[in-house]
Amino acid sequence: MARSAPKRLYLIPVLSKALDIVELLESEKGPLSLESIHQRTRISKTTVYRILKTFVHRGYVAQSENGLYRVVARPKKARFGFGGQSAEMPFSQAVTDSLRAAASATGVDLLVLDNRYDGATALRNADEFVRNRVDVVIEFQIDQHVAPVLADKIHAAGIPLIAVDIPHPHATFFGVNNYRVGFEAGECLAHYANRNWGGKVRWALGLDLDEAGPLVHSRVTGAFEGIRRQLPKIPAEFMVRMDARGMRDQSCRLVLDFLRRHPKDRGILIAAATDTSALGAVEAVRELKRERYVAIMGQDCIPEALAEISKADSPLIGSVSHEAHSYGPLLIHLGLSLLSGHRIAPYNYVEHKLVTGVWARKSGKPA
Repeated sequence: MARSAPKRLYLIPVLSKALDIVELLESEKGPLSLESIHQRTRISKTTVYRILKTFVHRGYVAQSENGLYRVVARPKKARFGFGGQSAEMPFSQAVTDSLRAAASATGVDLLVLDNRYDGATALRNADEFVRNRVDVVIEFQIDQHVAPVLADKIHAAGIPLIAVDIPHPHATFFGVNNYRVGFEAGECLAHYANRNWGGKVRWALGLDLDEAGPLVHSRVTGAFEGIRRQLPKIPAEFMVRMDARGMRDQSCRLVLDFLRRHPKDRGILIAAATDTSALGAVEAVRELKRERYVAIMGQDCIPEALAEISKADSPLIGSVSHEAHSYGPLLIHLGLSLLSGHRIAPYNYVEHKLVTGVWARKSGKPA
């Protein structure tokens, strides 16, 4: 008995149009132009264009330099490798979650390995990416000394590399503009000092991240410049950098030691390279009950830092959001563009946003 045709109720019109376009391209011996496909299928040119761009993005259709389209035989699903900074670091985990969601939405297979905030582990993970023959490696690791060794492994395997936050040789950089996020944090600290202390500042401390290298160092460099622009009378010798490694415990120890050595000093500004460092500084300030005389700025806007900033009496007056939720879609797009042979800028910056507490809203500073 012959099968009856499906009711139109169950058909998806745009999918039918997409299949018409694929069948047309498969039946032709050579590539076709957008105009030719439009004329042959009688589908609106806008719809044809959008369907073709979707097929190109997913690897089913290729577009030549002269704008012609052809079907790609046996399309291969892209597979990316991601070396996350550390599953125990909130910002790193937020980036990982964003990347997983974006990969799932775009049909990219994603192999995630944890670098555990350790250079040796990152190197082993790089070997694993090469063994698995991933199409693109996205590397988020903190040790500048490991970066050239790791990058050489990936480059020797012929795999495109994207480096998150820390530059690597042979890699496309992706992350925040470290100097600018630092500068804006410094401006915020100086504004707070002017409003609450009449501009009287004794010390400016930078909780740095030495192993990350010069680019991440520029967060503290930028913060000091932002402070200096508004408070030019602070002597250079009262602007002190400390290597806190981006870690909470070490930041707490360093700030405790400093405050104990200067028990009567007031007007202390602290610019931290990460929110994790900033929270360590908060612990130290609270332990010694110096909240009225210290102001701290962080970077990343992790949930715990946002909760701390919302407290009216907190020494953590703000942070700069690096918009971790945007990393995933942007990284997947960047990786697919590299695979497609598109020309990519060497440095790709994400948008950032200053987030401040109640004090700033009362004083007219944007929150």
